[in-house]
Amino acid sequence: MHDRDGRGRRARPPDRRLPRRDRREGGRRRRRRAAGGGREGPRQLPVLPAPRASRRDRHDHSASGVSLEELAAARRTHKSFGPEPVSRSTLLELLEVARFAPTHHLNQPWRFRVLGPETLEALKRVAGEKEAQKLDRAPTLVVASAALTGDLVMDEEDVCATAAAVQLVLLAATERGLATYWRTPQVLRTAQGRAAVGIPPGERFLGLLHFGTPAREPAPRERDPVESYVDFLP
Repeated sequence: MHDRDGRGRRARPPDRRLPRRDRREGGRRRRRRAAGGGREGPRQLPVLPAPRASRRDRHDHSASGVSLEELAAARRTHKSFGPEPVSRSTLLELLEVARFAPTHHLNQPWRFRVLGPETLEALKRVAGEKEAQKLDRAPTLVVASAALTGDLVMDEEDVCATAAAVQLVLLAATERGLATYWRTPQVLRTAQGRAAVGIPPGERFLGLLHFGTPAREPAPRERDPVESYVDFLP
């Protein structure tokens, strides 16, 4: 039996449609949920601006669509390089990325010294014949060191910050298709080796970074699974 109004006419069924504005809001919420977000929309990860992007070709999309995980996995230790040296402008781009490494109090303790021909020859003379041959592996060598303050805690933090800066530089080189090698030759732990490349007493040597074009791609090496080095504490 149908309901009727006071005049005997059949009552209209209630309009269950939402007002237009509410329908629009509901549609927006559904689209946000479909895109992976909740009520606040999809979560956006913070993105740092590329340092001085104007130096690079604005139409260079070599790294588009490459995640940080993929970039880290693509980095390899190369021991064979082509003869072409890395240009000064490219080196500045790579080393500029180091500025974004985490550092306590914004100390920015990292120091990089690009070896020229005369400095390399001086280093080879104090290194000895066997080590000198290894110094010829790559066409471009950069000494990485950390400036120390004498405070034990701060110095430990600054060494860690410099290591993080070095890794950023290596990833930036990998993104550009360059080959890299992070070496710690014994000669640069000696007073003669440090003097040859201009490392003062107040700095800690961290590595001799090799850069160049890859002569061949090293085979990937097996890495420990994440479960072997991660503990979840109660």
